[in-house]
Amino acid sequence: MTVTELSDPAVREAFESYDAAVRAPLLQLRELIFDVAAATDGVGALTETLKWGQPSYLTEATQSGTMIRLAPFEDAQVGVFVHCQTSLISDFRGSYPDLNYSGTRAIVLSPSKAIPTDAMRLFFELALTYKRRGARR
Repeated sequence: MTVTELSDPAVREAFESYDAAVRAPLLQLRELIFDVAAATDGVGALTETLKWGQPSYLTEATQSGTMIRLAPFEDAQVGVFVHCQTSLISDFRGSYPDLNYSGTRAIVLSPSKAIPTDAMRLFFELALTYKRRGARR
């Protein structure tokens, strides 16, 4: 993975405000999002901004996907959030039942365990192409 610069000061400040235990895996997930976007046809450049105070990744240029947000989740966990009215979480839960989920809005990861890179790579690809694939909302 290459390191993508945190060019938005507000996003940088958000990451810096997080406890180091969750900051490191959140930054790893951020890099994975950028890597997947670069490797996936039709996604294009990502917009990185804050939404609801959380680092968020949008496919504004191509409108190919749904927004992904990264933030700490209760009890010092790591949260990967998507819009709760997409089918992403419910569909993904069927393929990856061993991951932890919060309703239809988040995958919840432990900062003390290795990130399930293959699963998260697939999840990010599905999220970044959600609208292009005509996935149900």
